[in-house]
Amino acid sequence: MLLLNCGGTFNKRYNHITGELEVPMDNFAIERILESFYNDINLAGAVYKDSLDMTLDDRKQIADILFHSNEKKFVLVHGTDTMDKTAEFLDEIFDDRVIVLTGAMRPFEIDNVEASLNLGLAIGFVQSCETNGVYICMNGFIKRWNKIKKDKNQGRFVVEG
Repeated sequence: MLLLNCGGTFNKRYNHITGELEVPMDNFAIERILESFYNDINLAGAVYKDSLDMTLDDRKQIADILFHSNEKKFVLVHGTDTMDKTAEFLDEIFDDRVIVLTGAMRPFEIDNVEASLNLGLAIGFVQSCETNGVYICMNGFIKRWNKIKKDKNQGRFVVEG
């Protein structure tokens, strides 16, 4: 399994100088969570952006990493605003892998419970899943990417249909 950090709110940290939340180019939040795991997980990072800033080129970069990996199972930490767009993009390319996108509505630095729960569920699911496809894991749900959506009015993900 490869855990690929793509940025998003999950990773944001408060910059005391600018007073803003920023997506750092590191894996600090994920590394902190993985300290509690008893098995080794292959961790890499790419893009490191808020998902609202992601471009087609960024999605191509992510797909290229997945394509060239020897792994067949992936967890992507991704921003929630365009998680579905990246999932749809990857679903059009891959049918021979298990890909799970997860993230957080609040930064790990502010609420480490939500981020930890989402990542833990995604890792557990991908390790046991035997059905290839692209999934989203958020708010206690793990569904095919087109069966779960972000409800911006409720501030959470909901299952559709």
